[in-house]
Amino acid sequence: MSEASTPKERTRARILDEAAKAMREKGADGIGVAALMKRAGLTHGGFYAHFENRDDLVAHAVDRMFQDSDFVLKRHLAGNEAAKGLSELIDYYLSEETWKHTDRGCPLPSLGGEASRMPTAARQRFSDGIHAFRAALAASLAALELPNPESLAASVLAEMVGAMTLARTLDEDAARLALGASRDQLKRRIGLPIDAG
Repeated sequence: MSEASTPKERTRARILDEAAKAMREKGADGIGVAALMKRAGLTHGGFYAHFENRDDLVAHAVDRMFQDSDFVLKRHLAGNEAAKGLSELIDYYLSEETWKHTDRGCPLPSLGGEASRMPTAARQRFSDGIHAFRAALAASLAALELPNPESLAASVLAEMVGAMTLARTLDEDAARLALGASRDQLKRRIGLPIDAG
């Protein structure tokens, strides 16, 4: 949950947390204002004290989701040696735990396919979030002195998102296999150690 200090900020944060969860689960079109406010334990009428309209909510919910992604990136990449951080990030992103919990984490596997149909402000924030994620990967890949780190980062991000998106269409055994294969192949391509077993 995001930090907030005043009661109004805490209420807004609660709405955004619920909107982010709902969007990951049901897509941007799957959140109605009345249902969202009920989910947050608030009345429908209070919505407009926090957001201009539904499009404004969607844009801020996209920001909220990428805050989660930024937290994950910092947890794994900041303060870690580059190889260790990248390995931990790949393991986390392509884990069974992440696969099971569609209501949290990176919005790209859940919403990437519909981002182009989101309101303009939400699309821009989605694009900004992708750029920030790719830049964090590129910085770590550059620290490993790999050639073309920006291009490699774009490819690594696409593979992680694609692998998780695909895994979420599969049954548990097939998903586990796909995620494990993607983790190993990504690490092999980057030159990271592959876990035994």
